[in-house]
Amino acid sequence: MINQSKDRFTFDITKCPYSFYEEIRSMHPVYKGSFFKYPGWYVTGYQEALTILKDNRFQTRILIPETTKMYEALKNIQSHMMLFKSPPDHGRLRKLVSHTFTPTRIEKYRPFIEKIAINLWNNLKNKKKIDVISDFAFPFASLVIAKIIGVPDNDKHIFREWALNLIQSIDLTRSRRSIVDGNNTTLEMLSYFKDLIKKRRQSPQNDLISELLLQEKEKKLTEEELLGTSVLLVIAGHETTVNLVSNSLYCFLTNPNECHKLIENPSLIESAIEECLRYESPSQMIARIASEDVELNKVQIKKGDHVYVLIGAANRDSKQFSNADVFDITRNPNPHLAFGSGIHFCLGSALARLEAQIAIQTILQNEVNIHLETKEVQWRKLAGFRAMKEMYVHFYDQVKN
Repeated sequence: MINQSKDRFTFDITKCPYSFYEEIRSMHPVYKGSFFKYPGWYVTGYQEALTILKDNRFQTRILIPETTKMYEALKNIQSHMMLFKSPPDHGRLRKLVSHTFTPTRIEKYRPFIEKIAINLWNNLKNKKKIDVISDFAFPFASLVIAKIIGVPDNDKHIFREWALNLIQSIDLTRSRRSIVDGNNTTLEMLSYFKDLIKKRRQSPQNDLISELLLQEKEKKLTEEELLGTSVLLVIAGHETTVNLVSNSLYCFLTNPNECHKLIENPSLIESAIEECLRYESPSQMIARIASEDVELNKVQIKKGDHVYVLIGAANRDSKQFSNADVFDITRNPNPHLAFGSGIHFCLGSALARLEAQIAIQTILQNEVNIHLETKEVQWRKLAGFRAMKEMYVHFYDQVKN
C-alpha cells in the first residue's frame, strides 16, 4: 500500500516518481489522497487528465491562502497573473501577450537563439567537466527570455535565484520558510520591474514590456497586471526551459541508442524533443479546483475539491502510450500533456520547443564524446516539477570503449 507520509512521498517523487504514479493509478486513475498534507483528487490517467484540463468547471486557483497577510505580496502578484485567472480576464490578458509567442514570430528568433547556444557551447567545450544546468541551460534560457521581454542582459544573473525561490514557494513540498522566501523574492521582483517599466515608459524599446505599455495606455490592462505578466514570463520562461534542456540531454545520455539515432538523423529533432517532453516532463503537476460538482470516471468530485493533475503520470499512461516507459524519439503520434491543454495551454510552448531543439542540436552535433559523470543525478525536492539540482558531464578526446 502507499505510504502517504511526507518523507516517503518526497523521496520517491524526487528520485523517480513514475513507480509512485503507477501505484496510485493501479488503485484508480482519479485517486483521493492527502499527500504532503494536501487533500484532494490525484489524477494519473491520461484521458481523465485531458478531460479536467479542458473542462472550465475545473478552475485555476491562487496557491497562497487568500486570507493571509504574511505573504500578501506573493498572493497579490499571483492574483494578477493570467495563469491564475479565469474567463473572461484570462482570455483578455492572454490575447494581449499571445502574438509575441506565435510559432511564426518565435521562428524569427531562431538565428538569435542559435547564436546564443553556439557562443555558450563554444566557451565550454574545451573544459573537461561542466554542470550543464548552471554553465549552459540557465544562461541560455535567461538570455533568450531577457531579450524577448526586455530585461537587460546584465541583469540575467538574478533570474536563477528568483526562479528557485518562487517555484519552491508554490510547490506542494513547500515549507513556511520557502513561502517567506517567495514573498521576499516577489517584493524584489516588483521593485525591479517597476523601475524597468518606468524606463520603458520614458524610452520604449522593441520588446514585450514596451508593447504591453501601449496596451496599458489604452486601458486594456492595469499596471498590476503588467507587473504580474512580467514576473510570470520571466519565471516560467526561465524555469521551464532550463528543465526542458537539461532533462532532454539527460534522456539522450541515458539512452545512447536514441542519442546515436538523432546524431545520425538530425531531422528527428522535433519528434525527439516531443518525446523528451513526454518522458521527463518539466512540469509534473497542474492544480485545479472544482467550481461545481462533477462526476468523472465513476467518482464524485464535489464543488471546492482540489484536483491535482499529475502530468508526468498521464504522459506515462500505458492506456494512451504503447511502451510508455520506453524513450523512443520516433514515437508517433505523441499527444503528451507536458504543456497542459485547454484555455491554459502553455503560452510559451513554441518558444520552449525551439529553444530545446536548438540547444540539443548544438550540443550533440558538436560533442559526440560527452558522458554523464553519474547516472544517479540529484533531483530537486519538488512534486510539481522535474528538475535536477545539477548535471555534471565529462568530455573525452575519443570515445571510451
